[in-house]
Amino acid sequence: MRLLHIDSSITGPASISRQLTARVVEHYRASVADLTVDRRDLEADPLPHLDHKSLTAAFADSPADPATRRERDASAEVLDAFLKADIVVIGAPMYNFTVSSQLKAWIDRILVAGKTFRYTERGPEGLAGGKKIIVASARGGFYGADTPQAAIDFQETYLRAVFRFIGIEDITFVRAEGIALGVEQREAALNTALDAAASIAAP
Repeated sequence: MRLLHIDSSITGPASISRQLTARVVEHYRASVADLTVDRRDLEADPLPHLDHKSLTAAFADSPADPATRRERDASAEVLDAFLKADIVVIGAPMYNFTVSSQLKAWIDRILVAGKTFRYTERGPEGLAGGKKIIVASARGGFYGADTPQAAIDFQETYLRAVFRFIGIEDITFVRAEGIALGVEQREAALNTALDAAASIAAP
């Protein structure tokens, strides 16, 4: 079994989402004997955002520019790692009501027509089903469905839409909320989320 571990927080060792992804991966290492873990830290090793040059290169057999070829190959490696994974653990803090730009750049590499989805006469069809997604979500406030801020949650709603679009329905969120509302709330939210991360059912 192969697990892909993605972190995208830019707050370093103090990051709540990094602590949560580490706990989830630790839990799977202890539960699955034959587990292989691949890791990508999108803050330490960021992907460039898509532009006209890189988009053109993605559809070219052999781009002439060496830098463009390297970027194309790097994008292919990201997609390959995702496609090979049975479980994907993603650290996704909420920044300005949505995901980090680092995580968005990674998502742009895995939503690829003909690879993870395709358009048909009946509409889009996901091609990446069968995976399990676990998202470690850290949020400064409270954005649940029963809160006044629910309408501006473009983080979890976006991630659910992304993965369902490519055919993945097994999506679990481990969330720490209200972490900006004082030390006691931060600690309580972290501890509750760490407990939840350690109790996720492993195959």
